[in-house]
Amino acid sequence: MKKVLLAAVFLAGFSFSFAQESKAKSIDPNEDKDLMTWYHKDFITSKVYGVNTANAYKYLESKGLKPKTVVVGVLDSGVQVDHPGLVNNLWSNPNEIPGNGKDDDGNGYIDDVHGWNFIGGKNGDIDIDNMEVTRVVAKYKPVFEGSDSTKNKANQAQMKEEFEMYMKAKDMFNTKSIEAQQNFRTYSMLNELIPNMVKLLGGKPVTAETLSAIKAPTDQKDAIALDFLGQISQSPEFKGKSSTEFEKKMKEEMKEAIDHFAPAAKQYDLSYDPRKEIVGDNYDDYSEKSYGNNHYEGPDAEHGTHVAGIIAGLPQGKEIQHGVASKVAKIMSVRTVPNGDERDKDVANAIRYAVDNGAKVLNMSFGKPVSPGKNVVWDAFKYAEDKGVLLVKAAGNENEDVAEHLAYPTNFKNVTDEKPFVSNVLVVGASTNKNNALRADFSNYNKKMVNVFAPGEEIYSTVPKNEYKYLQGTSMASPVVAGGAAVLLAYMPDLKPYQIIEALVKSSNPSTANGFTDQSQAGGVIDLKKAAEYAYTNFYKGKPSSTAKPSKSVKKAVKK
Repeated sequence: MKKVLLAAVFLAGFSFSFAQESKAKSIDPNEDKDLMTWYHKDFITSKVYGVNTANAYKYLESKGLKPKTVVVGVLDSGVQVDHPGLVNNLWSNPNEIPGNGKDDDGNGYIDDVHGWNFIGGKNGDIDIDNMEVTRVVAKYKPVFEGSDSTKNKANQAQMKEEFEMYMKAKDMFNTKSIEAQQNFRTYSMLNELIPNMVKLLGGKPVTAETLSAIKAPTDQKDAIALDFLGQISQSPEFKGKSSTEFEKKMKEEMKEAIDHFAPAAKQYDLSYDPRKEIVGDNYDDYSEKSYGNNHYEGPDAEHGTHVAGIIAGLPQGKEIQHGVASKVAKIMSVRTVPNGDERDKDVANAIRYAVDNGAKVLNMSFGKPVSPGKNVVWDAFKYAEDKGVLLVKAAGNENEDVAEHLAYPTNFKNVTDEKPFVSNVLVVGASTNKNNALRADFSNYNKKMVNVFAPGEEIYSTVPKNEYKYLQGTSMASPVVAGGAAVLLAYMPDLKPYQIIEALVKSSNPSTANGFTDQSQAGGVIDLKKAAEYAYTNFYKGKPSSTAKPSKSVKKAVKK
């Protein structure tokens, strides 16, 4: 799910900015300490749907419990491992001698001190890769729509599942590739209009008064620029900004948007394939595991570094940002997600690597609509379940019902299934700090297939170059839950994944506003303190329900 929302703040005519209008703030978000930490709040005292982080620790410590360190695998775009807010909470492989060029622990990975990179090799690291729909169309178009119509029909009849996937991918490929090109052109045009907008402001701030005093331009570019200024003059991102501040902010936002859409030329190029040259593996051989390198950060680690900070970031200097599990977790970086769609082989190997090297919670903030290798990923899910490892997965950012629009990897083999085929996967939607619009307008949802919601809008966390930034997405909600799960597991190490899931689902703070009850199993936002109480009461060692099979309440929770 890398970058799905990073550059989309201006999508559809600055819709994101307008969506925030009801929250207009006089305080600069980068100075607003309350906003920086809102997702930790206690709902009872603040009436904001935070996850009640501090009180969870207080409750667990009041029971005399002593925490054990929990390793959380971050399967993502990479992590800046020397970030000041993360460096003290990084996992280090105890059986590997750094920098000696040897596989000291014999696990098949040389110098894997802080994790591994499955999308790199001797010739560098993959940055931009295809979207999965592109790879599917490129592979199957000659099979199903080649020059021999008789052979095409035979293949379509013999390979029904592949043909169905191909047709779905083809339809999405045709639509999405055009959309990406159009968005790139739009933002490029807006970027070119920044000087015109600054000129029209004439050194004055972005206010309705300033704009109303501007005479109607005769130049076409100036006219477009003025219309655009009118659209954003009430946005909290720009309202009242000086001309200089406006120019700086616009350049930043347009660069982000252009950087987001520019790679589409490669992502939707049927002939583009960086895999062979850079990674050097036989991608079609799913049994192959020993490939990659130990470049934990990679070319663009913004997404993964932000996720890592939400889980286990530590306050540094004037920064007060801290992760949910900052007191108990260590981050293992497993680079899996390029600027494009992750590949099934890498996802499966990343899960197995993290599990084999001691991670007990894995965060997976990614997803895609088709999955040619879904069976090998499902095998990895089962492997993690057998090893007692919890997988926390983002629901997706398409504002869709995931039963109608699958976001792979999924823990349901068929949407009609009554329950998941494994009991260790927790799917997370994104919530906001607005009680009358609790589900983030981008978040996917479903009563059966999404377990819980957690804060995922305006989340402040670590990013590369030792910096901090607000990002939003189910990619941010998922690590909030992964961090929460790590806290529960640190104090109650015998908890099974399904018990953690049940505790979080059953103890969530509910909301009936705008149908929120029906958008996840929990019908609410997680409350870590309440989850700790639930887990301690029902599952802690010596208490009832500490069996090896999911309890009846879990089975009931996943019914239609």
